[in-house]
Amino acid sequence: MPELDSACVARIVDRYGGDPDMLIPMMQDIQAECGYLPRAELKELSRTLQVPLARIYSVATFYASFRLVPKGEHTIQLCMGTVCYLKGAGQISDTLQKEFSLVAGGTSPDGKFTFSPVNCVGACALAPVMVVDGQYYGNLTVDKAVEMLHQVAAGQAPLGEKVETGTKAASRN
Repeated sequence: MPELDSACVARIVDRYGGDPDMLIPMMQDIQAECGYLPRAELKELSRTLQVPLARIYSVATFYASFRLVPKGEHTIQLCMGTVCYLKGAGQISDTLQKEFSLVAGGTSPDGKFTFSPVNCVGACALAPVMVVDGQYYGNLTVDKAVEMLHQVAAGQAPLGEKVETGTKAASRN
């Protein structure tokens, strides 16, 4: 368990004049410093501001931008939109969660992956689509997705079908 950095919390609270109404920016700053919102720092923030810890956790769990666990070395976003789901994203999700000990929105026990099923990534023609460390991969199968993540975990570039997105792809058409 990480050690409490009370000096960091004190600096952040001082930056906002100790104003409890600035709770969200303080939490954002803690997350920027620590990479996530450690329990010890949130307890210290609660004590310092005299704000119930339950209120702080309600804010932390309401906003998707806050993380209560460290982020993994690699991020995985799996599109669960209608087209992707109908083409197998549900099975891919189930298999990845079992194979890599993942939960939706969580980080694998080895710290390799943070897994986030998302509503849409805007690449329906290439469904199902997964975004690994910002790179899009389309036309996935369960086996391709598992193999890709094993390659990433081993420090290799995934050999899946990369998809160009955004203005680069649009400017070539």
